[in-house]
Amino acid sequence: MNHHAISQDHHPTLRHPDREAIGGELEEVLVSLLDLSLLGKQAHWNLVGPHFRSLHLFLDEMVDAWRLASDEIAERAVALGHAPDGQARTIVARSQLTPLPDGQILDQDVIAAFTRLLTDAIGDIRTRMDRLEEVDAVTADILHGVVAKLEEQLWMIRVQAG
Repeated sequence: MNHHAISQDHHPTLRHPDREAIGGELEEVLVSLLDLSLLGKQAHWNLVGPHFRSLHLFLDEMVDAWRLASDEIAERAVALGHAPDGQARTIVARSQLTPLPDGQILDQDVIAAFTRLLTDAIGDIRTRMDRLEEVDAVTADILHGVVAKLEEQLWMIRVQAG
């Protein structure tokens, strides 16, 4: 059987340095989204308080959205010839997000933590998105969608604070 290898470093409409830079930006977004999803499950498992049920379910919805977004980001990176790294050691080494406390966490503390986490992630992704606007509008557009979803989630979690 004759297999033709497709060069991973070839993208006919982008210069190599641009592809490298875009891949690096996407990698950092991937790390943030994967860390958010892990933090979301940590909070989901350790949540206590009177708003347990609604927040427990909402955390799962957010985690699902973050995992879908991370897949979209990773696949875009691959399409540009960048090999994404979503391993735990990479997330630990590179994530800029604030970890959650150990053990049980009160519902109001979860709301405060994810308000901060989402705000930080949105700010970081917006900065990366702005850098990519002129270099690769397609990738910037994908980041627009990610930011829009994160901003919707931020609004929804903030209103739970009362």
